[in-house]
Amino acid sequence: MAKNEITYALEIPQGINVSVDHGIVKIKGKKGEVTRTMYHPGYAITLQGQEIVLAAKRNTKRERRLLATCQAHIKNMFKGVTEGHVYKLKICSGHFPMNVSISGKEFVIKNFLGEKVPRTLSLQDDVSVKINGQEVIVEGISKEHTSHVAAEIEQLTRVTNKDLRVFQDGIYITHKDGRAIK
Repeated sequence: MAKNEITYALEIPQGINVSVDHGIVKIKGKKGEVTRTMYHPGYAITLQGQEIVLAAKRNTKRERRLLATCQAHIKNMFKGVTEGHVYKLKICSGHFPMNVSISGKEFVIKNFLGEKVPRTLSLQDDVSVKINGQEVIVEGISKEHTSHVAAEIEQLTRVTNKDLRVFQDGIYITHKDGRAIK
């Protein structure tokens, strides 16, 4: 190890298989498999026994930030393949009764603010969406895909050219992966 080299080691939890090949990290657990490309010339990812080792040749602020980000992504992958990621949204309709449904791989909102044309969203294959009364639950093993679908559902009901103090209809994120939004 060189004088300026910095390393982080992540312990692999029980029941998880990890493979690292040229910056491509594959993590497999009881819920499924997540693959992510984490290649950067500033650092290297290796597998040593039951640890994932992140090493950078230089100990600068930029490399420390890169390694910390990479470490956070790997921890999110660990959580995804063991527990999964869950986002909760609430359906709020004050003016017009909104009809929210799922047909096939499409999320459909009918009668939003009295509109005749339904608003639709194509869902990703690795993310499941359930409607439970006035709550929409988005689940998946990839945090990026799960949060992206939740954000797209929220943006699907964005109100434009109206007073937002009066027209508060829409679907809003209430819980982001285990923590409530204030």
